[in-house]
Amino acid sequence: MPDWDLLQSLHAVLQAGSFSAAARLRRLTQPTLGRHIDQLERLLGAPLFLRSPRGLQPTDLALAFRPHLADMAAAAQAASRDASGVASGEGGVVRVAASEVVGVEVLPAILTSFRIAHPGVDVELILSNKNEDLTRRDADVAVRMSRPTQNSLVAKKVGDVVLGFHATPDYLARCGVPKDFDELTGHTLIGFDREFPEMVKDLAIGRPVTRDAFALRTDSDIAQLATLRAGFGIGVCQNHIGRRYGLTPVMPEAFGFRLDLWICMHETLRGSPRMRLMFDHLAKELGAYAAQDG
Repeated sequence: MPDWDLLQSLHAVLQAGSFSAAARLRRLTQPTLGRHIDQLERLLGAPLFLRSPRGLQPTDLALAFRPHLADMAAAAQAASRDASGVASGEGGVVRVAASEVVGVEVLPAILTSFRIAHPGVDVELILSNKNEDLTRRDADVAVRMSRPTQNSLVAKKVGDVVLGFHATPDYLARCGVPKDFDELTGHTLIGFDREFPEMVKDLAIGRPVTRDAFALRTDSDIAQLATLRAGFGIGVCQNHIGRRYGLTPVMPEAFGFRLDLWICMHETLRGSPRMRLMFDHLAKELGAYAAQDG
């Protein structure tokens, strides 16, 4: 079997897409990383990458390694976090996953109060609208906006959040306030580009939701919120966040929906004090946050 150090270099190249970026990721020199790939190719008896006008292209052999290396890397990182907790008693590391908006707009104050209460615990924060795989330990504790489906998770619903159309008072003074969906289609709308969440397809607005409806298209929820706050047009955000930034609800009687708020972790982490502390802290604080929407 190839040495794990060599496999880490292969994983880095598959992640980063080039030797130079992979070397920075691994904190190695580029020649050292190149030697790792050369050594792997000699051991395996076949090339792992081909150079083309489009850049470095992984071969089928390299791609066959990709899912296994991702699992191995996640396991190694989880082992490192677990070992740090054992070595430092009640301290250690907790890796928390959340969506972009929750991670930027909701969690900072909650994680700050956790750190004040538990200064020995370091926090790693992953922001993505794709659910991290807790069974593979990509994260230890996750905040999710839908019911978890994996049986091996400890999960607790702490409430729900309400979302609806919002705009700045300046935009509405400039462009008027739509009273129904027919009037709304004449407004400047903020929405998605290529990655439509499943929930968008089921929204009851009287017509299909397509990207052509939006004057600003981005798949980043944070960018949508930023342009909404800048007065670009009408967009969707959590009611609580809208109130925080002085945004005005638009057509609240005609449109709005709720998303569940869940805290999850793998069942094998029940016995870890720091994981339980984080789980309980998030459940309490996010439950209080959700309660503000009634």
